[in-house]
Amino acid sequence: MIVSDHIKLNGASPLRGKNLDFFGPRFFDVTDMYTKKLREIALNCVDGSGLNFHEGVYMFFPGPQFETPAEIRVARLLGADAVGMSTVTEALTAAHCSMPLLAFSVMTNMAAGVLNCKLSDEEVGIAAAKIADRFGAYIEKVIASIDVNNI
Repeated sequence: MIVSDHIKLNGASPLRGKNLDFFGPRFFDVTDMYTKKLREIALNCVDGSGLNFHEGVYMFFPGPQFETPAEIRVARLLGADAVGMSTVTEALTAAHCSMPLLAFSVMTNMAAGVLNCKLSDEEVGIAAAKIADRFGAYIEKVIASIDVNNI
């Protein structure tokens, strides 16, 4: 999934504490935090990758643990397309520094309660290994397509 936006309703902010002005202002616009121009480049690179891509909203949950079925139901109600324990704090830090941002999330398992089976970190590792080469080649294509002077 190419991340178009996120939901973060819990967990400490990576920006807590004294603001360091040389990184950016304390409060900053997040309207285009996941840079639309970079998302368009990423979508244009999908053909031939052998991967299925969608744009979507990522919901952050602090970990490390899988989310509960009730948390997944709430995430759906709030408009999340995927959930995870990473990405968002790093994205906020980059946005604080006014950096253009492109984020991906690889779906490595169905969330708790979606299927009638137990979750395991083993299935996550297997799914990630299965697409590693194709995803790596895709990321290389995306990076080669970015003109850093025109973002």
